[in-house]
Amino acid sequence: MRWIEVCCDTPESEIDTRCEELAALGAEGFVIENENDFQSFLENNHQYWDYVDETLEQQFAGASRIKFYLSDDESGRAILKTVQARYAVTTNYVADSDWENNWRQYYQPIEVGEKLVVVPEWMDAPDDGRLPLRLDPGLTFGTGSHATTRMCLTALERFAHSGVKLLDLGCGSGILGIGGLILGADCCVGCDIDPKSPDVAAANAALNGIGPDRFTVYAGDILTDASLRRTLGAGYPVVMANIVSDVIIPLSAFVRGFMAPGGVFITSGIIEGRQDEVRNALEQNGFTVEAHRSEDEWHCFVCR
Repeated sequence: MRWIEVCCDTPESEIDTRCEELAALGAEGFVIENENDFQSFLENNHQYWDYVDETLEQQFAGASRIKFYLSDDESGRAILKTVQARYAVTTNYVADSDWENNWRQYYQPIEVGEKLVVVPEWMDAPDDGRLPLRLDPGLTFGTGSHATTRMCLTALERFAHSGVKLLDLGCGSGILGIGGLILGADCCVGCDIDPKSPDVAAANAALNGIGPDRFTVYAGDILTDASLRRTLGAGYPVVMANIVSDVIIPLSAFVRGFMAPGGVFITSGIIEGRQDEVRNALEQNGFTVEAHRSEDEWHCFVCR
């Protein structure tokens, strides 16, 4: 089926009224794109990232518009004609397959370190002796393509083996925990501030034959939730955190409490220019950085 994407530039002060007027004409399912809302969202959540893609910023630069979709049939075209009689709009045509399946062509198996290959769940794994880690890239962020994920998984090869229990702080899609389990670790506990993460991580784990007996994920903010920190417990030989610098820095004060004696802390998500700041925070909280790797302007520390 084909759809008509309709875009209506609208001053910010008139968006609510315009949506009501468009709804009265038969339109529905509005998407609001507004630069002020975008910038406000970034400002109020800046602790969760260190950069924003320039293309995304350009997309919202000066934006104040309403988008909605109509079926490309007699009914949808009738609504479009009515809308066009009242407002200046632009249109674009999109097929179901364009957004349902075409994105898959951009995902290919990704070799990571010496042992793993990250494979989209709809593809066959390469027959090259590597251990396949299957993911559904459509579920959430964390597909193995980012330098920080690759560096963490590569570091895990040294430490994820039989008898090891992993803790992944900010686990997202679950890729690090799943990778560690495939490499040989016994079990993994994860947590993430995103409430969708437990379901997504469980779904990705299931693609790899890993059940809740080996991988458990909680939702919450460990920086502010002491109860969650108690639930996660202690005694982990390997703790991981692939987040951002503004979270790693305060988190470094809590990590030692999760670790077993002699344990290792693998952390990444540290953008170029902030590595010294993060290292200082780690050292102030009793860690020694025993390995430091950088790739594509990102940094990864392995600490004791």
